[in-house]
Amino acid sequence: MLLYYITDRKGFDGSEAEQRAALLRRVAEATRAGVDYIQLREKDLDDADLELLAREVLRRIRENSDAVRLLINSRTEVALAVGADGVHLPANSPPVTEVRKQWMQQSFREPIIGISAHTIGDLQHAEIDGASFAVLAPIFEKAATGAEGIGLEVLREACISPSIRVLALGGVRLGNARACLEAGAAGIAGIRLFQQGGIHRTVEALRWLERHVSRTAG
Repeated sequence: MLLYYITDRKGFDGSEAEQRAALLRRVAEATRAGVDYIQLREKDLDDADLELLAREVLRRIRENSDAVRLLINSRTEVALAVGADGVHLPANSPPVTEVRKQWMQQSFREPIIGISAHTIGDLQHAEIDGASFAVLAPIFEKAATGAEGIGLEVLREACISPSIRVLALGGVRLGNARACLEAGAAGIAGIRLFQQGGIHRTVEALRWLERHVSRTAG
C-alpha cells in the first residue's frame, strides 16, 4: 500500500514564513512516520519560489529517509532542477509520454509520474500512457467544498486493471480508509489526512488496516 501525502502549506496557521516552517516540520515528521510519496502541491507559487521551497522539502526528506520519494505538482522543470523523483500531473496536463520524454532528455533517472483521475476514462488514458500510478478523486463527498464523491463502486471498477495502481483521494479518513482498501485501492492519498493530527498514529493505523484487509482477503 502506498501512502501519499499531498502538501498544502496554507492549511497551517500563521504568516507565510510560519506556514512554510510548519510545512517543513510536517514533511520531516511524515518522512519519519513512513509515508511513501510526498507531493509538493503549492500551486500559487511561481517557479523560482517553488524551487526554493522544493529544495528545502527535499533536504528534510533526505535527512530522514532514503526511501521516501518527492514529486512536484505539474512543473517538470522545477522537479528536474531540484533533483526530485518525479512529477504529479493534474487534469489537462501534457501527456505522460511527453513529460517522460522531456525528463529523459535532461536526466538519466527514470521519473515517477503520477496522474490525477476523476473517471474510468482518465484511468484508461493513464494506463495506456504508462503512468506510474493514478490518484482517483474524490471518492467521498468533500465537506469543505461540497464536491460530490464518485463512490466506492467506481473505485472498485477502477482497481480491476492490474497494470496501474490506483490510490484513493477525497474525503478519505481513518474511518473509511478500510472500505477503499477493500475496494482494491493500492494506496491512500490525502492532504488533511496526513497534515492534521498525529502523523505517526495515522500511518500506523493505515498500515494496520492494510495488514488486516490482506489477512481477511486471504
